[in-house]
Amino acid sequence: MQFSRLGSSELEVSRVCLGSMTWGLQNNQHDADEQINYALSQGINFIDTAELYAVPPSAQTYGKTEAIIGNWLARHREKREQLVLATKISGRGVSWIRDGAPICGQSIIQAVDDSLSRLNTDYIDLYQLHWPNRTSPHFAKHWPGMVTFSDVDKAEEVESMLDILQALQTCIVQGKIRHWGLSDDTTWGINTYLRLSTEHNLAKPVAIQNEFNLLHTKDWPYLVENCVHEDIAYLPWSPLAAGSLTGKYVDGARPEGSRWTYMQRNGLFRDTPQANQAVKEYTSLAKHYGVTPAQLALAWVNQVDGVTSTIIGATTMCQLKENIHAFDLHLTEAQLNDIGAVLQRFPSPY
Repeated sequence: MQFSRLGSSELEVSRVCLGSMTWGLQNNQHDADEQINYALSQGINFIDTAELYAVPPSAQTYGKTEAIIGNWLARHREKREQLVLATKISGRGVSWIRDGAPICGQSIIQAVDDSLSRLNTDYIDLYQLHWPNRTSPHFAKHWPGMVTFSDVDKAEEVESMLDILQALQTCIVQGKIRHWGLSDDTTWGINTYLRLSTEHNLAKPVAIQNEFNLLHTKDWPYLVENCVHEDIAYLPWSPLAAGSLTGKYVDGARPEGSRWTYMQRNGLFRDTPQANQAVKEYTSLAKHYGVTPAQLALAWVNQVDGVTSTIIGATTMCQLKENIHAFDLHLTEAQLNDIGAVLQRFPSPY
């Protein structure tokens, strides 16, 4: 297993980050235990979760994933120091979490304590803002005209960001979190937090996790370049496009128990004719190379300049082993050229 430094922090994280959002709905405690134990045996030291999970989110499953990890930690206290544990505070709009209120300093103080309790730990290595208070161009809102940036009250937004920073600093001083990061944010979000951190002598963000995969490369090159030069770890989530890049959903297929058979909070926005055709072509390339479509997609993300660690998830041990093995693969220049040719034909299929 290879490791990278987590942005400007002192933490070294595995190039594979174990995602957990299926634990508590598609996976139970036993499944999660098995996945965690296997991941650690393969050298993975980085686990990502969130108070919102399990996914698809609901009031019934809120906090269950953190509780499952906490149950494992309670039985493996000696392994806590080996882990880099990341979790996230939910943003506005989820009615059963703080009545759908936006993130503020007070909510961070409470949410950190709640996550610590569920996780059965004294500290969180990386605490992330799951999405910003303003509407950001993520979750299929990246097309022109879908977000009106000029409608945002910049002064009000910046004031809110400073309030958030001050609360995060309080948690760091108290030893409850070590570092903090962003999720589903933009270059403006990153740079505004960096500026406020410098101006007020507060902790800087060390990471951002955004969706990034062969079907969704909108962060390249501008946001990724920003991360590289500002020493922000870039953590791709959904590197398989919610399972689409495995090929299992091609031409409308819906395997029993798969994620796309569950109600999706934002709908199946990744399921477009263009994405379907692109997946067929990537699947054909994978077969030609003698790897699985999932391994092709993960190996491609791993080699992108600026990527620190890729967040993977699995519902079965077979999937987990397949996905982890992808990070042992080295794509040749010829293979990258073939993949790039498909990417140029389908640069933004959803």
